[in-house]
Amino acid sequence: MFGIVGVPVIEVAMAAQASGIKYVGMRNEQAACYAASAVGYLTGREVPCCPPPPVSMADHMAITEALAVLKGAKRPLLIIGKGAAHGRAEGALRELVEGCGLPFLPTPMGKGVLPDDHPNCVAAARSRALLQSDVVVLLGARLNWILHFGLPPRFDPHVKVIQVDLCAEEMGNNMQPAAALLGDVNAIVKQLLEYVHKDGWKYPADTEWWTTLKEKMAANATMTKALALQSTTPMNYYQVFHHISQLLPHDCVIVSEGANTMDIGRTMLNNYLPRHRLDAGTFGTMGVGLGFAIAAATVQRNQNTGQRVVCVEGDSAFGFSGMEVETMCRYKLPVVIIVVNNNGIYSGVDAETWEMMGKMGDLTTVAPPVTLLPEARYDEVMNAFGGRGFLVRTEEELRSALQLSLSDWERPSLLNVLIDPSSDRKQQEFPWLTRSNL
Repeated sequence: MFGIVGVPVIEVAMAAQASGIKYVGMRNEQAACYAASAVGYLTGREVPCCPPPPVSMADHMAITEALAVLKGAKRPLLIIGKGAAHGRAEGALRELVEGCGLPFLPTPMGKGVLPDDHPNCVAAARSRALLQSDVVVLLGARLNWILHFGLPPRFDPHVKVIQVDLCAEEMGNNMQPAAALLGDVNAIVKQLLEYVHKDGWKYPADTEWWTTLKEKMAANATMTKALALQSTTPMNYYQVFHHISQLLPHDCVIVSEGANTMDIGRTMLNNYLPRHRLDAGTFGTMGVGLGFAIAAATVQRNQNTGQRVVCVEGDSAFGFSGMEVETMCRYKLPVVIIVVNNNGIYSGVDAETWEMMGKMGDLTTVAPPVTLLPEARYDEVMNAFGGRGFLVRTEEELRSALQLSLSDWERPSLLNVLIDPSSDRKQQEFPWLTRSNL
């Protein structure tokens, strides 16, 4: 149980403890709610007083229609969403992807349902895959803002969508599907496999579509590598994530939130196991990170999995629930927090520029709204509560601090990684949906 007590809630928490329920006292109600929701997602535990829901399957006619559309595709794409992770569909999906030779793209929390380094994963060519696919199979994924609502210019205006979803009210949102498969994702994928096995259908590996995707993946990888291998101080985002990715255990749970930090981290920090990534998700909500991390660390401790929990935060995102580091220290939860600190929201300014602005007048009228205090000492916040804080400026300091933190199972750690305030994402093919009109 996660919560915050006060009269008359104190007695409720005490009664829970007396009945054998573990109580984790949080510092903010929202963080407690985020933690509770994450535990259910990570463990798949049903509410004890409710019988498990029946597993629903798609109509057989709808399965036939969906396969006819898929087999007619010249440029097919599977999109694996959070619903597939929640539905424990990883085994059936691996069989479908590998047996049929289909390219797939994970949504942010669909990462790890199949490993990000799987040869059929085309995440490195995401924009090209979405734009040029002629048939898209949504597997527990929804056409919300993360997938650009399925609309041009990010999607082909004539794309056909096969939608697999548990919720009837989600069918046809933003786009009318060519085939709608209502039911449990895992059960429906198994239905598709049953039909595919009968005729042995497989998408050819030597198509122009596969060539296009692989070429784009290689080009993007080259561009990212060039940014990652720069040896500058202060570092850029790609340098930071390059070194983090080299040191993280493959079975760790990655929690992430922020703007550029989360977006770039999604592309550079691989997940290899299902339900091992938690981030801002469907609503892009900031403040989820530390609550999610506390939940993951609690599950890890209860199940004795031996898996690390690593929380990668933008400096702005960390501020939403930063006081939860006290919760981590109080319960000795060995979470590793990495704050990628660019002194602002999207971008900031360096200390010298900040000082100059202060001399120009009132900072409430002079300082850009996206700026935060330069080189804020978030590491000292962790130190104040008894955890380990590290101030990081260089690649060597980053690697040393992260290795020390990953080896410490007794207390939480926070790496305050100072990067270039002007560091940005690599050039994108499309502008953001909500680009500024200023």
